[in-house]
Amino acid sequence: MDDTLALKFDDKGLITAVVVDDASGEVLMVAWMNDEAVKQTLATRKATFYSRSRKKMWVKGEESGHVQEVKSVRVDCDQDTLVVRVTQTGGACHEGYRSCFYRKVDPHGKLELIAERLVDPKEVYGE
Repeated sequence: MDDTLALKFDDKGLITAVVVDDASGEVLMVAWMNDEAVKQTLATRKATFYSRSRKKMWVKGEESGHVQEVKSVRVDCDQDTLVVRVTQTGGACHEGYRSCFYRKVDPHGKLELIAERLVDPKEVYGE
């Protein structure tokens, strides 16, 4: 077994990062990382991502204060997806929820709210 990390980034230089709560295993969010974001995350233990829309790196919580302290980073068998296990402070979702997965799809294809909003995003982000 090869124990050398050789991440497989996509054609845009990105890799999918699934962020989960270290204690509960709850999926909090899915984001993208480039090589620099992976290295910074490992070095600082603060979840750092690459924004495809803003075309820049960002540290989770730099605006909101809702930081993610990285406990571990796992890689799948193909080395093309990461699971970042974190301790979450505040909400992970920019909509003000603990998790970005605050809705479920019912059998009829309708969205059902399954969580309470923690904060008003307008107060956090000024949107």
